[in-house]
Amino acid sequence: MSISQSSLSTAYPTFMKYFNLPASTIAWLTTGFMLIMSVVMPLSPWLMNNFKFKPLYLSLLINFVIGTLIIIFAPNFLIMMVGRLMEGFSVGVLFPSYQSIILEITPTANRGTVMGTVGLVMGSALAVGPIVSGVLLEILNWQAIFGFFLLVLAVVFFMALKTVVSPLKIHSTSFDFISVFMSLGIIGLLYFINEISHMTPTNYFNWGILVVSLILLVMFVRRQLHMKAPLLRLDILAIPNFDLGVALTSLSYMSLITVTIVMPLYYQQVIGLTPLWSGLALVPAAAFLSWLNRRSGRLADRIGFKPVILIGFGLFIIGWGALLICAGLKNVWVAVVCSMIIEAGNAFAMMPATTLGANSLTNNLIPHGSSVIATVRQIMGSTAIVLATVVLGEKNFNGVFLTFLILEMIAILLVFKIKDTTKRGTESHL
Repeated sequence: MSISQSSLSTAYPTFMKYFNLPASTIAWLTTGFMLIMSVVMPLSPWLMNNFKFKPLYLSLLINFVIGTLIIIFAPNFLIMMVGRLMEGFSVGVLFPSYQSIILEITPTANRGTVMGTVGLVMGSALAVGPIVSGVLLEILNWQAIFGFFLLVLAVVFFMALKTVVSPLKIHSTSFDFISVFMSLGIIGLLYFINEISHMTPTNYFNWGILVVSLILLVMFVRRQLHMKAPLLRLDILAIPNFDLGVALTSLSYMSLITVTIVMPLYYQQVIGLTPLWSGLALVPAAAFLSWLNRRSGRLADRIGFKPVILIGFGLFIIGWGALLICAGLKNVWVAVVCSMIIEAGNAFAMMPATTLGANSLTNNLIPHGSSVIATVRQIMGSTAIVLATVVLGEKNFNGVFLTFLILEMIAILLVFKIKDTTKRGTESHL
């Protein structure tokens, strides 16, 4: 499912030719996917409280499979988008849910190592997406990308029937439709962010969407803070360390998703590689990220999370700085090494920051914490894509490298503020 989030960027030219549509329309296959993900993430704590995990997990797999089948046999782009939104729904609910399950069943002392595996799955799969699509497009047609998803998830489904369990007790609560309606402001905000790159000051419709979305989000936040049983516990952002954990996780994710999307363009537009080779050029960085994730987690359990996170953001700064200095060389191997350094930074930063933030929460708050982290991370990921796109313009890759270098230099200041502790907070914080 994580692979599906990033895999279509390489296939944009193919979709444009197949459906005879502009790039801005085709981009909604990714944008729409991320929008629906973001708006359903706050539902995750309620779903986990009211449904056993195994049937919830299997239902999400089935929904993703149905959406994928719709895409494969879609007669037009609109029907394809319906299937893509179904996929996004499943991913949006599952991402925070499975992180919550893993954090709750893992002793605090072992969370670094275990969450390293989670980082391996999420980060590596995100980096692998363009590689998978690039290879499949070279050999087969675009439907093969979704056929690949279908094949893998069919195997996962039948394995899950025997292996997945429901480790947590359910606590039934009423469903707050009003909060869900107000949370739609997330979609409006992300829509506005994604439209910024081709907006004009007189585009009153988009400005109107922004105003309405911000009003809805303010109402959503106020409602969550004043309800006895909120849909999403936003008050946990007041807990020391958790707030910094959310910020650092998001800033790390911004660099990862930007590298995944910008570097294939750099390889194609500046160095002149084909889509296949631009995808394969991401393999070393993705492999390095995979290799490092569990090791960074074990290191965090041994020496503490803060030094590991500091290493991560230091690597971000080195990687973006090296890209800025060496971009003019137009050398694929230099670019690959720089990408490896940046993705190594993600291995040392994203999941350790997530885990350190979660360690400040009691177990009953972890589902809400995972949902908050996933939602904010997704919003900041969308913002990063738009920021990179706006700065990139007509092949201004140096501008993108400089922007994210500055961003991560600011981020490292937050690392010095976070406290390296494995003691979980209590309800008294609230």
